[in-house]
Amino acid sequence: MPLTREEADKAVEKLRSYGQPQRLMILSHLQTGEMTVGEIDAATGIGQPALSQQLGELRRAGLVATRRAAKQVFYRLADASVALCVRSIEAQFGAGDATILTPPPAPLVVEPAAAPRPRNRSAAQFARIVRPGGPAA
Repeated sequence: MPLTREEADKAVEKLRSYGQPQRLMILSHLQTGEMTVGEIDAATGIGQPALSQQLGELRRAGLVATRRAAKQVFYRLADASVALCVRSIEAQFGAGDATILTPPPAPLVVEPAAAPRPRNRSAAQFARIVRPGGPAA
């Protein structure tokens, strides 16, 4: 179903968050699971303070979620829709695998067998008589 103007505006606003190279790199790395700021820094090479700024933007956009353990903050993708969007971008512009975007096959729907039609009792019925050891009569 086509987007309404309001839905399109909302989508564009969300997509702007993906449109910054450092943020996209962060999201791409977070597909492997949650990471600390230090791990993200080591993986992306973004460095402070830019990394903190970009993580804040991703948090405000609702693309990442956090978990605090002692003095460390762990970041992860907010939900499966974020992962799907990142994989789509990777498939289009990077080394991503486009086959992961193929929707799964539709589930098989098994319909109950139709009830047997009632026999017409007014019609003649025939039986085949088989004699033991001989041909049918």
